[in-house]
Amino acid sequence: MSFSATKFAQPLITKEEGLELYEDMILGRAFEDMCAQMYYRGKMFGFVHLYNGQEAVSTGFIKLLKKEDYVVSTYRDHVHALSKGVPARAVMSELFGKATGCCRGQGGSMHMFSKEHNLLGGFAFIGEGIPVATGAAFSSKYRREVLKEPGADQVTLAFFGDGTCNNGQFFECLNMAALWKLPIVFVVENNLWAIGMSHLRATSDPEIWKKGPAFGMPGVHVDGMDVLKVREVAKEAIGRARRGEGPTLVECETYRFRGHSLADPDELRDPAEKARYAARDPITALKKYLFENKLANEQELKAIEKKIDELVEEAVEFADVSPHPPRSQLLENVFADPKGFGIGPDGRYRCEDPKFTEGTAQV
Repeated sequence: MSFSATKFAQPLITKEEGLELYEDMILGRAFEDMCAQMYYRGKMFGFVHLYNGQEAVSTGFIKLLKKEDYVVSTYRDHVHALSKGVPARAVMSELFGKATGCCRGQGGSMHMFSKEHNLLGGFAFIGEGIPVATGAAFSSKYRREVLKEPGADQVTLAFFGDGTCNNGQFFECLNMAALWKLPIVFVVENNLWAIGMSHLRATSDPEIWKKGPAFGMPGVHVDGMDVLKVREVAKEAIGRARRGEGPTLVECETYRFRGHSLADPDELRDPAEKARYAARDPITALKKYLFENKLANEQELKAIEKKIDELVEEAVEFADVSPHPPRSQLLENVFADPKGFGIGPDGRYRCEDPKFTEGTAQV
């Protein structure tokens, strides 16, 4: 069975919903733009993958979730974290490698995590997060049906890209989720490029949504540049999962406005293709919809933009003055029993001995 997003009429949203969607998308865009500035100023290290252009997917799905629901992300995870409610200052501090980050500075750009917000992590390896998401969905089903826990109706969203859909974990987890009718939505953010490899050259059938019906679950294709269309599809898929009707595979056709990472000069994509998608900016499209349907005026949207600019500036200031993690934190959460290696006979962490870290990079 499959169904297409074209079956949905243009959805109606309230003024409050429209402003919430706009604010979340503006937050994602402004935050990522600031990340680019901070990266080139040497405030961030390693690879940083930005989400510009794909905001309709994160906002369209995650803003429909309850706090108890789970999100599993990829290396392009900053905006998923923000949409799920992780404070901007905690995400920025993590990118700065500071102790006040959501992972105490140990995760960095590709490994955002927040137990409080049920963000189960960004995962740097391709497809690595899908089994984790499937496990979270199994946990929800087990707690509801076996342990009979009241209110155990959590839904899990698994985000990943088009390149992941040629990997084994994807197929194995689709099979398991369908077999056990797990409360999960597999969200493919098909931005058409896996680093420098065109999606059309990398798979035998580029229509990813068709893989859903092959495993006995609905497959949906939706315009990932339109937050309202994404939201309507997300409502149906999340509702199905929460009602115990099983998983859905949703392919959101979207586009990233920057290179694969900030280290990517982005020379492989056709300039005409980039211009074509830039003209379909999801934030501009939502703004137009809000104006045309008299859901917001220019002054209201400007106020949101000003609020977000101040929020992001404050996040940078907070991250900048926050302390680096202590050396004693280096081996925490690494060994089940750290006394054998992590802690010396004197009871102190070995990493506190200057000789232990001789020759390592100093930040």
